[in-house]
Amino acid sequence: MTRSFLLFFMIVLTVFSVVRAQEGRFKSISIKGYSGAHLYSGQDLNEKVNYGYEAVDVRFAWHPSKVNRWSEDTGFAAYGFGFYSASIGDPEVFGNPNALYGFVNFFLSKPYRRNVLEISPALGLTYNLNPFNADENPLNDAIGARFAVFFNLNFGGAYKLNRELDLLYGVDFTHYSNGRSYTPNYGLNLFGFNIGMRYHFNQEQKALDTDPYTTNVVSARYLRPKRPPSAEADQNNSIDLYLAVGSVQNYEDQGTDLRYGTFSGVVDYRKYFNQMHGLTVGMDLFYDNSLAEYYPDSADRYLVGVHAGYDFMFWKFDIRVQLGTYLTNDRGKDMLFIRPALQYEISKNFFAQVGLKTRNGPGADWIEFGVGWKPFKW
Repeated sequence: MTRSFLLFFMIVLTVFSVVRAQEGRFKSISIKGYSGAHLYSGQDLNEKVNYGYEAVDVRFAWHPSKVNRWSEDTGFAAYGFGFYSASIGDPEVFGNPNALYGFVNFFLSKPYRRNVLEISPALGLTYNLNPFNADENPLNDAIGARFAVFFNLNFGGAYKLNRELDLLYGVDFTHYSNGRSYTPNYGLNLFGFNIGMRYHFNQEQKALDTDPYTTNVVSARYLRPKRPPSAEADQNNSIDLYLAVGSVQNYEDQGTDLRYGTFSGVVDYRKYFNQMHGLTVGMDLFYDNSLAEYYPDSADRYLVGVHAGYDFMFWKFDIRVQLGTYLTNDRGKDMLFIRPALQYEISKNFFAQVGLKTRNGPGADWIEFGVGWKPFKW
C-alpha cells in the first residue's frame, strides 16, 4: 500500500512540476489557519471528534503572465504546491497528520476588483497518521494505514490590502482516505473556515534594483486580463477506452496483510462542448476479487455497469465526476457508484488516470490507477 501511495504522490508532484516549469516571474507565498468540525460516518470515534480540528497551511504559487494553452484554458489560474499540518483530535488515536500536495487556484471574479473570489482544489499525500491497530489503537475505525490520499477544496476570497498583501478567507472541505486499500476506512472528513495572508512578489525586481530603499520598482502582482470564451475543442466527439487496476482489503481482514486485486474496463463516448467542458456516457466491466469470500465462483465477481459524467478540462488535466449503476447484481455494493478522477493527457491519443470508485453511494470501494486510449475522434 505504501508503494502505491508513494507512486501516486510522485505522479502528482511530477505533473505539477511540469506545469511549474512553463512560465512565471510573478509568485506568491500564503499562510492560512483552519478550524472546524468533523463530518464523521463511523461508530467508535464520536467522543474523539467532538472537539473539531485545527490546521495550518503554507502554499507557494506561480502566477502565469504569458498567453499560452494553460492561461487561456484556466483564465490565468495560479498553481503550485503546499504543506498542510493538522491537529484533528487525540494524537494517540489519530496521529498528527501532515500533507504535501499540488493545487490550482481558479479566479472567479473580474481581474480589477479589490475583492476576488477563488476556488482551489488540492490533491496530494497525507502522512503521519496513527492507523487502526487491534491491540494498540482499536478505536480508530476511520483510517487503516499511515498514508492516505489528501483532498482539499477551498472556496473563498482574497481582499487586496495593498501592493503586495491579500487578506484570505474561505470555507473548505478536507478528506483523508486510503480508498479501502487498508481497512478500516470510514475516512476523515473535515469542514470549516479559514483565514490567512498572501504575499505577492515579482522576481524581475532583482534584475531591476535590489536597493531596499529604492522607489524604482516593478509591479508585485500580475493584472490578469479578462478570461476569453473557451476555445473550441480539437474534436467534437471521441470514443475512449480505459483499463485500470487496484488493490483492496475486506473489513474482516483489517490489521492483516491480506489483499485482493480489482479491475475496471471502461468504454466511454465523450461529447466536447469546448476545450473546458464535456459530458460522457459509457459502460463498465468490473472485477472485484475481494468478493471471493462470499462468491466462490470467480464468474460471480464480475459486475457490469453504466455511467454518465461531467468533464472539466484545462491544459492537460481533466477533472472527472461520473455517476453509475449496475446492470447485473450489485453484489452488496448498492446500486449507485461514483467515480471522481483526475486524468492527465500523455499525448493526443493516450492518457493516464487515477480515480476512486465508490460503493453504497460515497463509501470507498477502491482506488484505481489506469491508462486510456482514444481510438476514434471526430
